[in-house]
Amino acid sequence: MSRRDDIILVDGYNMIGAWPVLAKLKDKGLEEARDKLLDMLADYQGFTGRKVYVIFDAHQVPGLGASYSQHKLNIVFTKEKETADECIERLVSELALRRRDIYVATSDLVEQHVTFGRGALRISARELLIEIVQNRKNIERRLSEDNSQIKRNTLQGNVKPDVLSQLEKWRRGDS
Repeated sequence: MSRRDDIILVDGYNMIGAWPVLAKLKDKGLEEARDKLLDMLADYQGFTGRKVYVIFDAHQVPGLGASYSQHKLNIVFTKEKETADECIERLVSELALRRRDIYVATSDLVEQHVTFGRGALRISARELLIEIVQNRKNIERRLSEDNSQIKRNTLQGNVKPDVLSQLEKWRRGDS
């Protein structure tokens, strides 16, 4: 289990290309795929407590780049002439000074080696997807357990049948 101060840097477009559900959405539109990725990672962050940064390439788009927060995720669009890999490497170097575990989620083998050399731990796109799916199952199981607990806390579960019968008669106006 991760510590609450762990950080995971996610190569956004790498995940979109690697995860089948996102790759299908990308065919309809890149924005839809990005939004779905962000929703999945927001749930992941909420469940694991890891701080998530999602980095998207914008190196072929003119401009200064952008960083913003959405669903408590840190989202970064790289500046002109900067790749997501370069941004991730810079962030690993900056964040490593804070003495916490940093994970880099990418299936780019070269990027995995470079960031590992800078002190980050690597997680492949496939491994992250498996972890997200497992977390979703755990959430659903917990919700199911909570719902069954609520059902057990009803009046029917705590009162003798003859008392329930009398209460029902009173409710209907029968004495």
